[in-house]
Amino acid sequence: KTINLKVSHRHAVTSPRKTSSSALFAANADLPQSVKLATDQIEDCKRELIRMCDAHDLGSGMSSGINEKITELEKLGREADFGQASSLSGLVSGEWELIYASDDITRSSPFFWAFRRAFPDSSDQIFGITDAIPSPIKMVGPATQIIDVDSTSRPVTGTFVSRVKVATLGGIATSIMTTRCTVLSSDGSDGLRLRVDSTKPEESTILQKLGPMAQIVDSSTPPFPSGEALERVAPGSSEVVLRNTYCDEGLRVSRNDDRVEDVFVWKRVKFGTGSTVSL
Repeated sequence: KTINLKVSHRHAVTSPRKTSSSALFAANADLPQSVKLATDQIEDCKRELIRMCDAHDLGSGMSSGINEKITELEKLGREADFGQASSLSGLVSGEWELIYASDDITRSSPFFWAFRRAFPDSSDQIFGITDAIPSPIKMVGPATQIIDVDSTSRPVTGTFVSRVKVATLGGIATSIMTTRCTVLSSDGSDGLRLRVDSTKPEESTILQKLGPMAQIVDSSTPPFPSGEALERVAPGSSEVVLRNTYCDEGLRVSRNDDRVEDVFVWKRVKFGTGSTVSL
């Protein structure tokens, strides 16, 4: 039986400091027992998923146990209508930190999704070369995403920033690979259609060795128009769809719509207004 919990989305947007579905419903003593049961099931599943992600080395790749727990959470969310329609509710907005990736951490960036669309026959081989570089020669992470959508506009519009730290030479050289995207529209109620605009290594430790000159050099170096370059190779390749299959006040599950087997789990750092939250 499907239990309609749509009130949770409205409550979550107007009261962003609430951090869990249990907190959202605790103040409502009139909720049916079936709704309380569904809420408890979702919270139990989330806690176990977070525990499993914390115990899993981010960057070590896919875990079948974690993937199964993600599928369970997605199913519970759909059945209870909780954690759904985040593109339209605005709940997806905020800053998010990656806690699990079924693939290399860099694949959480939409740039790599677009790159694969532009080079479908050779992208895996190219990715494989860099992925094979062992630690500590190459280290990746943490990864964050900052999403800012205007869910009241039609179509839904906004901005999307992906930041992935990459360290080489045992940490001697580090930079934040930053990809900036435009949110073109929602794709259904849980997807965001993104256009990759630019990619740039920011906060480079090599540049920092220049002292006061570093900021001048960094600010004068324009971002690479990666989206435009990909469009020249394959028109339409710069546009990708981020599918958020579950998103609440503290946790988000996202997938690449072109490769739904690639799944990423994100912990909220801030709401769009800047409020902080802990799981």
